[in-house]
Amino acid sequence: MSDVSGMSEDVSRRVIAVVAATQHLAPETITLDSTFEQLGIDSLDGIGILFAIENEFNVSIPDDDAKSIRSIREMVEGVSKLVAAAGETGAALAG
Repeated sequence: MSDVSGMSEDVSRRVIAVVAATQHLAPETITLDSTFEQLGIDSLDGIGILFAIENEFNVSIPDDDAKSIRSIREMVEGVSKLVAAAGETGAALAG
C-alpha cells in the first residue's frame, strides 16, 4: 500500500507542476483542495491542462471523465487510477 501513497504523492506533485506551468501560477499557490474556479481556470484552460497532463503521464483521459473534473484532487485521483491501470497492463504484458 505504501507504493500507492508514494505514487499518489508523486502524481500530486507532477499534476500541480503541470497546472502551474500551463496557467503561469506559482506551484505553492496550488493545493489538492484548489478548485479550477478558485484558480481562474476556465473550460478552454482545462483543455490545455488535460493535454499537458496526458503528455506528462502518457495516459489518455476519457472525455466523460474530463468533463467531471473540477479540482486538483479530482485530477490527481483520476490520473492515479489511469497510471495504476497502465502499470498493471504493462506488468501483464511484460509477464
